[in-house]
Order: sequence, then structure tokens, then C-alpha cells
Amino acid sequence: MKSTPTLLLVLLGTALAQGTSPLVLTLAQSLIQTVQEGGQATEKRTPNYTKVRPGDLLAQTVTARNVSSRTLANVAVRLPVPAGHVYVAPDGTAPAGVRTEYSIDGGKTFAPAPLKKKVTVTENGKTVTKEVEVKPGEYQAVRWTIAALPAGTEKTLGFRVQVK
Repeated sequence: MKSTPTLLLVLLGTALAQGTSPLVLTLAQSLIQTVQEGGQATEKRTPNYTKVRPGDLLAQTVTARNVSSRTLANVAVRLPVPAGHVYVAPDGTAPAGVRTEYSIDGGKTFAPAPLKKKVTVTENGKTVTKEVEVKPGEYQAVRWTIAALPAGTEKTLGFRVQVK
């Protein structure tokens, strides 16, 4: 539960750094559970949950709303993976006109999936550097770039994490 205030502070800090920003960011978290309804497995989202356990699945979503009277271009929205959680997958499909990128270095650099990294291994007694694909569980932050956000509109973006 400590992740909510941390994320809100990150988003609030971003908004304060922008001064009177034309962009309002709203963070929401929901507990995702699989339940049976009419013999079918379906997802139930519980906002404002009070407790989580290791293994629980959460949706982290941020809504970016343009409160100005003009279209905003190339709006970057960053959201860190909370401490004590592991990135699992996007929460739904990114809206049209949004580019999604991921970071494995704490948000210093971002790139589209699949990310690659270099590792040094020993093969047949020789040290070899190989490029390998990064597993999504290694992602530490997500950045969405909204190509155009017209005045008075909003886009909701998100990902799922698992509690460690």
C-alpha cells in the first residue's frame, strides 16, 4: 500500500514542476481479481482496496487530461513501477496516437518493446557478449507519448503489476 503515496508524489511533483500546467494527471490503482460469474471467469476491479498480499495483481492507470484551450503535442507521461511490485503487462490497449516505451534503468532511457540488453556469458571457456531480450518483469518505468491531446480531452493509460 505504500506505493500509492509514492506514485502520487511523483505525479504531483511533475505537475508542480510544470507550474500551471495545461495537463492534469490523475492516478488510480485497482485490485484485479478473477471471479466466476454465470460459470464464466471474469475480471473484477476493486478501487480503493485496503490490503494486498504477495501475488496480487494491480492495475496502475493514469489519466492525462488537457485543461487548456489548445491542442497539446507530444505529451510525455511517465509512470514508475512501484517499489515492491513487478511489471506484468499493459492494462488494455494503448489508445490511438500513443507510443508506449519502457525503461530498465529507473527511467533514464526509454525504448519500445521488446527491449534488449547486453550480457556477458562464458561459452565453451570463452567470454562472449550477447544481446538478449529483456523480460517485462525487469521494466522499471513506462512512458507514453501522446502525439496530440486536443483541448478538453483525456487519455487513460496504464499497466499491471504484481505485488512481490
